This record gives sequence, structure tokens and C-alpha cells, in this order.
Amino acid sequence: MKKKIGVYICHCGGNISDHVDVKKVLEAIKDEEGVVLAKTTVFACADSNQKEMVKDIIDNKLDGIVVASCSPQLHLSTFRAVVERAGLNKYNYVHANIREQVSWAHSDDKPGANENAIRIVRAAIAKVRHARSLEPLKISSEKAVAVIGAGISGMKAAISLARTGSQVYLVERDHFPGGRILQWNELFSTEEKGSDLIAKLYEEIKQYENLKLFTGTRVVSQSGNIGNFHIKLEKDPVFIPDQVNESEITKAIQVCPVSVPDEFNFGLTERKAIFKAPSGLFTEKTYIDHTACTFCGECKKVCDSIDLNKKPEMIDIKVGAVVFATGFDTYTPQENEFGSGTIENVITLPTLKRLVSLSNGELNYNGKRIEKIAYIYCVGSRQPEGDNKYCSRYCCTAAIHTASSIRKKFRNITNYHFTRGVRTYGKQEAYYADALKNGDIFLQSADDELPQVFRSGTDTIVKINDLLTEKREVELKADLVVLITSMVPRADRSASDLFKLPNGRDNFLKEIHLKLRPVETVIDGITIAGTCQGPMNITESVNSALSASTKAYSYVSKGEIELEPVVAEVNKNICSWCDACTEACPIDAITKVKEGSKYVAVINSSICKACGMCLPVCPKDAIELTTCSNREIESMIDMLAMD
Repeated sequence: MKKKIGVYICHCGGNISDHVDVKKVLEAIKDEEGVVLAKTTVFACADSNQKEMVKDIIDNKLDGIVVASCSPQLHLSTFRAVVERAGLNKYNYVHANIREQVSWAHSDDKPGANENAIRIVRAAIAKVRHARSLEPLKISSEKAVAVIGAGISGMKAAISLARTGSQVYLVERDHFPGGRILQWNELFSTEEKGSDLIAKLYEEIKQYENLKLFTGTRVVSQSGNIGNFHIKLEKDPVFIPDQVNESEITKAIQVCPVSVPDEFNFGLTERKAIFKAPSGLFTEKTYIDHTACTFCGECKKVCDSIDLNKKPEMIDIKVGAVVFATGFDTYTPQENEFGSGTIENVITLPTLKRLVSLSNGELNYNGKRIEKIAYIYCVGSRQPEGDNKYCSRYCCTAAIHTASSIRKKFRNITNYHFTRGVRTYGKQEAYYADALKNGDIFLQSADDELPQVFRSGTDTIVKINDLLTEKREVELKADLVVLITSMVPRADRSASDLFKLPNGRDNFLKEIHLKLRPVETVIDGITIAGTCQGPMNITESVNSALSASTKAYSYVSKGEIELEPVVAEVNKNICSWCDACTEACPIDAITKVKEGSKYVAVINSSICKACGMCLPVCPKDAIELTTCSNREIESMIDMLAMD
């Protein structure tokens, strides 16, 4: 038990002392058992106070420290470092939060705030009396990283990692890398074609011998933990080699009897089961879609290079860290949502962008010339009722940029924007200003009074009560209605589910903390990049990817990883295997191991997150958490319950 404890109570400028009488707190705790030094400080985190703490620890030979200040999210690591500089084990430090939990929570009750602060500081003192000196867990790490998803985020992350000399495995389930950006022509802000941007990244990828790209490949299983993930990949059968006679391939495509809607063009065109990469892409490869192919053998008759007997290839890789860059899906409107699925000239913005790419001279849809386009914003986003209450952020800019591109390419087009308020943030506001200047018409509806799309004879009508003209009812006869659909999480969660990655309230992959740890997940060794985390534009996705790759590299760079020793511990003398803890563990950190004549539970410390789920289900109370032992917690409860 600690005999020399130092306590520091922070004013936090005024964030604490405006509502808590820190001097009264000091008087109440200065004579607690083991406390030999107690002080108040205006800013505990200031360099001057940190230096004073180091001196106090050394001069008074303190063996336990408590700082009562703000959230440990901000300064736990700060004061642990101070303690270590003084030669004391950092786990002999306990942080007491009297700002968020006391001052801010009870700003209308100063006497109650004082009482609550005293109890919390006393509880921290009681905890530090029983604190143990712990050493970080050290495990070896493979100097390799897997990047799941080869859209722009995945490609940038992989290139960033390859530059460090690490072995990188870039895994893409589609036939070619690039993701959704391949489907777009001009990108807003740069006006660069999406395929040109991806082509540059693809050429850079090919320069690195330590970067292996797997296309047509998916993750089918994984095991292990940070530093030592074992991942099994399944690669689609490659029926056509890279080197093949072009004339034979052309004949093979011609004789293929299977035609399917081309998903790259959102069904605007069709392709065969054997097909070349879409026109304008950086690759000229030919693929066979094994999900559409009937294996009739007609293509084989005219092209000897085709081998329809190829089987999927199973590939095992070992990595120290994983970057998830699995991207997003576009929202699919429900049946008759703004006429979708029931009115033939209602399409989505992605479909329009491909239609524009495929059109020359004039814009036509279903054989009809287009002159008036109605854009309906926030479809599948900012829903008053529904799952997608968030703003997808990029949609307004994407819609206005596309409308401007159409206006420049097809001179007869007039654009009508049915919005709920335009959100072209930052420098993208220039697109909105340009659209207004060049004649685009903007109308705005309330969130609870959305535009209506309906048929009147052969005409498609869009009706709105326009807030910008004092709720005047406006009707437009539109040649084409374009639904500006939001970003939504990937429907295929097979890879993230294998790694047990959690989702946020919006169902995108969840980071630990939006500002403090924005690309880390609760699963050690796994970071997230780009739009799998939430709606982002290209610049934001790239920045996220570079951050995620840098963090992933920090895990594997030294060949050894230090982990927090705050984990569950099993008393093997008490444990007699009952399986209750493994059922409760959400991340499979507990295994059954034979010890002598009996089986016991063993914690994998490199996986355990000290969530405590296993503790209450153990019928023999054989499990405790380091830094939160029964003795520590019970002593804190006694202090909190004291009159």
C-alpha cells in the first residue's frame, strides 16, 4: 500500500474553480491516509507545474500521485509522462476528473459540486494506495500491412506505406483498382478526370516491389492480433492470362451469349460475361465475370488462351497492422421515393454523371432530348424519419458541379435545383456562386414539406412550396429528374465483421475519438481511412488515408509493439473452466488451456481491451482487471459512500 501520496487540485483557469472551491477540496483531503503533499494549481498541465511535480516526487520520494483536473482523455498521458520523468512507474498515477464530472455537470449547485469533488478526489486517493507498478506488454510485429480496399483512399494509404519500405498487401474485390472515382469524368476543384487520377496512382503502385496488389480478391478469414494478423484471401479465378491474342479476345466477346447490365455505367449499357475494362481506363485487360458466365465454352472455341477450368486461389498473408479503406455505397431510393422506380425519367446523380460521360452533341435519355433538369437534393440524407439523419456533405457540391458541367457541354440545358439549403462548404462556395451567375435556378423546401414528383398525363411534374419566395407554390415540367443521393455505409460488411470492427450510430465504421484518435479503432492494429468512416470528398479521404497509414506504420515500424498492460487477469488457482467468460467476451480474447489436471481460462493480453465483460459472469470471481482490481474498486466505493 502506498505510504507517500501527492495530490494536485487544478483550477483549470476557471473551468473548475468557478464552480468548485478548490481550497475547500484541498482542506478536506490533505489529511487522508498516505497523503504527504497536497497542492492547488491554476493549470496542472502547464510546463511550470509539470517541472514542479517532478521535483516534488523526487524530493518527497512520493510513491503515488493524484491529479484532479479535466478529462483523462486530454491529459492522462501528460501526467503519466511527468511521473515517469521523476522515476516513478506511470501506473502509480491516478487521474480524477473534476471538470466534466463535477464543475461542468453541477455548475448550478456549488455546494453539491464541492461535495462531489471531495468524494471523487478521495476515491482517487483510495485507488492509488493499491495501485501496482506495471510494465507495458511487448510483442513482436510483422513489418507488413494489409490495406483492404483499393479506391483512392486505399491506393494512397498503400503507396504511403510502401515508401517506408514496409511490405504492403493491397486487396481489392473488384477486377480493377480505383473504386467509384473511376466512374466520374471531371472531378470538382481540379477538373481532372477520375480515370486519369487513378491511372497516376496505379503507375506509382507498379513501381514498388514491396507493394502487392490483389484484384478480384476478398478477405475470407482472419485470426491473430496486432503485430501478427493471419489473413486468408480468396482470389477469383483468372480465366484469361495477361498476354493474349487481341483478335481472338475480340471474337470471344462477340460469341459470348450472355449479356448483363453494365454496373460500371449503372445499367445504362450492357456488357458480355467476358468483357474488356471500361473505355478510357488505364488498363486494357479482359475479364470473365464468373458470377454471370454460364461456362458454355463458346469463348474457348475461338480463343485458346482462355481456361475455364481455373479455380479460386487461396492466399495466406501475415501482417502487423490492417488499414480498412472499403469505401461507401450510394443510397438506393425506395420504390416511388420522388418517383424512383415508377417514373421512367427519374434517375440518380451517379447515373446522370455516367450518362453525361457517354453522351456527345446533345443529352438524351430514353430517346428523348433533355432540356430541363430538376435536381432534388438530400435524397437518403437528412431524413426526418429514417436511419440517415446525417448530412453527406459532398452532395451539394457534386450536384452543382455536375449541373455546371452539363450546362457547358450541352448549351440547351436549364438546371433547376430543389434544395433544403445548399451546403457547399469552404472554397466550394465558388461553384454555387458560379451556378447562380450563369442562370441555374435554386428553390428551397422545408424539412417537413419536401418536393413532390408526379405524372400529369405524359409530363413529369416537380412541385415545391418555395421558402425563398415566401412559400409560393412552384411547379416545373421536367424532362429529367435527378435524385442527389447520399453516401451510405457499405452493405457488404463481411470484411469488417471478420475483424469485429464496431459501427457508429450512422452505421459507418467507428473511430475511437473523432478529434483525439480519428483513424484508430478499438481493435488494436486496425485503422480506418476514407469514406468507410463517413461521408468525405476526395481531399478529405486522401488526408484520412495518409493519417491511417502513418498510424499503421507506427505499429509495425520497430518490429516490436508496446501495449497497455491494462487487461483482464485470471487467477488460475480459482478458475475451473465453465466457458462463461468466453461467451461474454466480445473480441475472442479468452481461450481454454489445460493447466495440470484441469482446464482454465487464459487471456490473450495483446487482444484484451479490459472492457470487463468477463468479470461479472465468472461464478468464482476468478477474473480481475489490472488497475481496476476488486480491492481498488471497493476502496473507491467506500470513499464515495462515505458521509
